[in-house]
Amino acid sequence: MKVSKVISSGIWYTLSNFLVKGIGFLTTPIFTRYLTKAEFGDFSNFATWTSIFAIIVSLNLESSLIRARFEFEDDLDVYNLSMILLSTLSTTVWYIMVSVFSGFFQSVLSMGKNYIDAMFIYLLVYPVINIFQTSERFRYKYKWTVAISVALALSTSAISVILVLVMKNSLHGRIIGYVLPYAIIGSVIYIYYLLRAKKITIKYWKYALDIALPFIPHLLSMLILGSMDRVMIKQICGAEETALYSLAYTCGTIISLLVSSINNAFSPWLGEQLSKSNYKKIRQISSPYAVIFSFIACGIVLLTPEILFILGGNSYMEAKWVIPPVAAGCIMQFLYCMYVNVEQYEKKTRGMALASIMAALLNLVLNYIFINKYGYIAAAYTTYIGYLFLLLMHMYLVKRIGMKNLYNNKIILGVVIAVSAFMIVVNFLFYNNVLRYLFGSAYFIVIIFIVIKHKNFIKNVLGDIGYE
Repeated sequence: MKVSKVISSGIWYTLSNFLVKGIGFLTTPIFTRYLTKAEFGDFSNFATWTSIFAIIVSLNLESSLIRARFEFEDDLDVYNLSMILLSTLSTTVWYIMVSVFSGFFQSVLSMGKNYIDAMFIYLLVYPVINIFQTSERFRYKYKWTVAISVALALSTSAISVILVLVMKNSLHGRIIGYVLPYAIIGSVIYIYYLLRAKKITIKYWKYALDIALPFIPHLLSMLILGSMDRVMIKQICGAEETALYSLAYTCGTIISLLVSSINNAFSPWLGEQLSKSNYKKIRQISSPYAVIFSFIACGIVLLTPEILFILGGNSYMEAKWVIPPVAAGCIMQFLYCMYVNVEQYEKKTRGMALASIMAALLNLVLNYIFINKYGYIAAAYTTYIGYLFLLLMHMYLVKRIGMKNLYNNKIILGVVIAVSAFMIVVNFLFYNNVLRYLFGSAYFIVIIFIVIKHKNFIKNVLGDIGYE
């Protein structure tokens, strides 16, 4: 059988994501050794604010490509250049404003002017790379996307390590090493689009902003939902509990990597089917898609105590109780992305923003109540509840825009119940490793049996996803 384009791209996205994260894991001990704690904290502050400003300043214009790819297929390069120049205009306006009120922003951001300048160099080129990679991904041209991701990971790590070792001001070296590769690669892509498209179309700006602007509160709220728990744990419980929770949460990012990689492969296919009104095919494919991913993710959870031991040793093993709810939250995140993709395609993103804000506020309230009462482990369960709330909200929003039968919601809810029950069982298995290993062996045998028994059905599903 011909190899599916979607499956091929999914495999490459997953491998590159793991490679990129792996490089980060390998270089972290170097930076913690050669940077002082103050410098390490200052860089973390720089990276955090850069992530926040990247959402606001770039206007998140690449999110419009899930629909624009079909509506402007013959003019996509012009559309992309139009988006790039709009993001450049936005970044320039923000930079002028920050420069005029320099003292205020230096105080709020806890950064010197030179570091703010470096941040805006990054913000100028980051959207260029993001738009190019998103556009390539939606056309199943994963080779350049993967190559750029790996090149950025290798170059930022290598240059940062070298500059930290040779420069007197190690923090300068760390930030230069982080920004410089993005500036070089982003500039090359910028020139590529200028030479290829040669013009922009202003009407594309309004089209994209209608989709992208409501998406910004969603992304900011998701940033709060994904990170505020650690901030509140530090304030309520202390630094040691924060370290325990953070390392356990890092184990959960393995599933998050699968979520982003598989969604990067699935969303272009979904957009393509929606453009052809192939609703029946979407319904047929989406259910096994959701079930298969959830089975894989649950299997990974059975092994996370070993992963936790490798990363942190015995002193971090009590954090294993955080992993099941974190993993369940990642699976909820995977499921609601299926609905978010539909909302993006249909240009119905305002409800998405409201749902995300409500989920973030719910998470903040629950964190305040339950972390105080039960400690840092409670934060994992409140985050899970936040993601479950988001899934239910997005199911409702997709129903509201007239696509209540696009996915089999009964199966999706069945997956939710099964995953939640599985995580409870795993908590008990953590008390006895022998039982966990026996259960895990039986679990993987069942998966293998199902794959063998239904291999023809699975091949047909993958074949349907891969052919236009």
